[in-house]
Amino acid sequence: MAELHTYIAGYCTHPACMALRGAGLRICRFPARAWRIRTQRRQWIWDTGYASHFQTQTRRGLISLYRRVTPVHFTAEDALAHQLRQEGINPHELDGILLSHFHGDHIAGLRDFPSLPIYCSGAGWAATRPLRGWQALRQAFVPGLIPDDFEQRLRPVETLPGVALPDELHPFEQGWPLPDSDGEVFIVPLPGHAAGHLGAFVHTESGWTLLASDAAWAPASYRDGTPPSRLAHLVLHDVPAYYRTLRQLAELHRNGRVRILLSHEGDI
Repeated sequence: MAELHTYIAGYCTHPACMALRGAGLRICRFPARAWRIRTQRRQWIWDTGYASHFQTQTRRGLISLYRRVTPVHFTAEDALAHQLRQEGINPHELDGILLSHFHGDHIAGLRDFPSLPIYCSGAGWAATRPLRGWQALRQAFVPGLIPDDFEQRLRPVETLPGVALPDELHPFEQGWPLPDSDGEVFIVPLPGHAAGHLGAFVHTESGWTLLASDAAWAPASYRDGTPPSRLAHLVLHDVPAYYRTLRQLAELHRNGRVRILLSHEGDI
């Protein structure tokens, strides 16, 4: 069985109602979570959270609005690479990086993990790569966070063999098995939030877990159908697809056989 280890690499703050309609204007913390996935033969990280590179790359210009609109709280000790070293894990010892999507709070630490292969959506990267200026800001994409050798390290998940998923993962039917994961990790599309947005089913000793990334910002969205603010629609890549994915999460939750973990579940 695979092991999942959770890390919080900084956090941002937002009014609660942005993530959950009707939750009010109370300012809430939204942690930037990353995970280490350890299978029998391999060890991966899922996203990177914030890193000092985010602060550097959003210091000036139009992209600085990102950190003004979404205040970020981060110290050097919060960096995922630092936390791994504190556990005795050298980032170079990992087998790869899995990216759910290309928003700054998920890719800011990429430069701290040089040379590692990067698995992500090739279609998502193709849609995100050319974004600059207002378009990049709207999609929370900070081009300077992308390492110079990113495309040499890129491993599009769409090139992996697609397989049928176990019945207990219904309504999700198709996915991509992570290489050498022995059926313990499957990558799945969770479209809507961002171009090429992905999730991962991980089979642990306690059962299946879905790393659902930003398919929802709060569990109430799939537990009782409470949507995010309509203002949040402005930053969604595909609003209809977002709600289709949310309905899939709701069905998965009702089935009761899979634990759902969100990247930014906070104190709403």
